[in-house]
Amino acid sequence: ACVLVSDTPLEFVVEYLRKAKEIADGIPTLPKELKTCLQKALDISYGLDMYLEEMTSHESEQLGELYRKTVACDWNKLHQDGKTLFNLPKECITGHVEGQVLKTLVEITKAKRVLEIGMFTGYGALSMAEGLPEDGTLVACEIEPYLKEFAQPIFDKSPHGKKITVKIGSAMDTLKELAAAGEQFDMVFIDADKRNYIEYYTFLLDYNLLRMDGMICVDNSLFKGRVYLQDTTDENGLALREFNKFIQNDSRVQQVILPVRDGISVIRRVALGSSKEKTEDGILRDEVFFGKNGKSILQRLRLDGKAAYVTGGGQGIGRAMAHALGEAGAKVAVVDIVKEKAESVVSELTVKGIQSVAVTADISKPEDVQRMIETIASKWGTIHIACNNAGINMNSDSEDTSLEEWDQTFNINLRGTFLCCQAAGRIMLKQGYGKIINTASMASLIVPHPQNQLAYNTSKAGVVKLTQTLGTEWISRGVRVNCLSPGIVDTPLIRSESLKPLVQCWLTDIPAGRLAQVTDLQAAVVYLASEASDYMTGHNLVIEGGQSLW
Repeated sequence: ACVLVSDTPLEFVVEYLRKAKEIADGIPTLPKELKTCLQKALDISYGLDMYLEEMTSHESEQLGELYRKTVACDWNKLHQDGKTLFNLPKECITGHVEGQVLKTLVEITKAKRVLEIGMFTGYGALSMAEGLPEDGTLVACEIEPYLKEFAQPIFDKSPHGKKITVKIGSAMDTLKELAAAGEQFDMVFIDADKRNYIEYYTFLLDYNLLRMDGMICVDNSLFKGRVYLQDTTDENGLALREFNKFIQNDSRVQQVILPVRDGISVIRRVALGSSKEKTEDGILRDEVFFGKNGKSILQRLRLDGKAAYVTGGGQGIGRAMAHALGEAGAKVAVVDIVKEKAESVVSELTVKGIQSVAVTADISKPEDVQRMIETIASKWGTIHIACNNAGINMNSDSEDTSLEEWDQTFNINLRGTFLCCQAAGRIMLKQGYGKIINTASMASLIVPHPQNQLAYNTSKAGVVKLTQTLGTEWISRGVRVNCLSPGIVDTPLIRSESLKPLVQCWLTDIPAGRLAQVTDLQAAVVYLASEASDYMTGHNLVIEGGQSLW
């Protein structure tokens, strides 16, 4: 039978409470209330770890197999037989709850490259690998050659095992090799020789093995409670106490210790501000180095807390814009003339955890536009981002273009865009901030052929001039107005049999050799909606695979 050995602060609390309860039960003269309180304390302490195990998401089949194999192994005999350099206690295994914590940290930080210092049997490595994307990699440093042999068969069974590379030898030697090769990691997990924690940490930061916005996770940082017991003489406990204090005093990082099992420290780099002065190492630590207002460029592209709308959001380019803005953190109102289309996109966004609402409106009607703006502003308090994307295109020879076709095209493409700009602009000007993004077209620059589309081309040229005018007029009041000019976008309609000859003609005019996909436009709309583009206004951002250059 497996004898349970106390290893975490909570397990020691349970052990001492159990002994105290046994002593108390053996003394008839002790108050009943004391015995009851001891029992309640024991119940709460003893039940916590089991409850966490039960409520934490299930481990994968391969992790379960790896855990059972580790626990069943006679590590003492392996050491006696000379297969391992050290006598390894099975308690070294990361375990279910801690493994899922590490996996979740990998996922929420969107790490692609992870470094593990100290692998043991690979439970933590495989847990983190499961959180990595398909092209992610994990490098595990391990001094025991036998442990790679132990873990590899189970890595091979897992669809995520191919992400793991095990490097055998001294961890510090491996770190030096990785630094010399210019490697960098998004996340580092340290679970090795406790007395070397400070050396590992210092090397990671000094030799840039950790990305500027990277995370270090440190295991055993509460080490059996011995890091904070005043009378401790345990070498590992004292080493970890020194390490925790060292990190707490390091102004380059922020630290939080999570009381999961034996403690996990989560350490993140922080911006130190910009002095625009060279420090002793000769590095100019200014706004470029730390990022504007302490934000990296990717952070400046985030749209967290922003309220946005997209007209024509029920399909095509508008749907892609809505997803892109939502993924970047914005709340998104999906506006479409067809209610069912807007609701369908909102359903998609909701599944992804994006706050959204469906709004029905015909943007050629002033009353619809005003109701649309009031509905969105009422729900979210304001509007920060306006994507005026709705538009139509009807082809006809110029001599045959009816006044009805001309008016309908202009009413939506230009009049509707103006109405939306004006209504959203009034809110943005009042608050002193806003981003307006209009969808124009490559047709504002060239005359696409062989199709004839006089009304469309002219209306989109008007959208560009509208954008330029508003962009210059409103920037001094905090509102930037820009537009996107896509090339010919691949849609199911364009792939119809009747349009095949036209598609072949278009392809010969496009240096990129293909039509645009709606996903080709997503990064641009996020950029124009974010603070990263604050110096841009009145600009027509053309994304057409080079077609307007030929």
